[in-house]
Amino acid sequence: MAPKVVQRGDVVGTKSLEERSVGQAIWRGTLCRCPHCGKGKLYRAYLKVADECNVCGEQLNLHRADDFPPYIAITIVGHILILAMMHMEMVGQVNPLTYLYTMVPLAVILPLALLPSIKGAIVGLQWANHMYGFGTGQSD
Repeated sequence: MAPKVVQRGDVVGTKSLEERSVGQAIWRGTLCRCPHCGKGKLYRAYLKVADECNVCGEQLNLHRADDFPPYIAITIVGHILILAMMHMEMVGQVNPLTYLYTMVPLAVILPLALLPSIKGAIVGLQWANHMYGFGTGQSD
């Protein structure tokens, strides 16, 4: 007997999975807020997702963001820095030390600044799509 694949609208036990707004959940996660209510804090520390929302009680620790947020952050920052470097080279002669003093610190600081919002967006996406157990808990 093959396991049953559960899709949106199917019944899990006696409970059906309601439709969730993906865009709204991603936006709330980007703001580092609970994807369910948008009011509670998503993190208890830097990049440590809270076990549950302190406002609505939604369970938040079911996410599996892993390596995807750093990958996105590095990709975004890499594109920004490469465009800046190309622009600087096209405008005029640039001292190579300028890159050392500007681009290296930016390459470290920008991904660290973007990571909480990107991880929040990924958690919001997973919550909205009922991934990894989101939607089977008590607080739905």
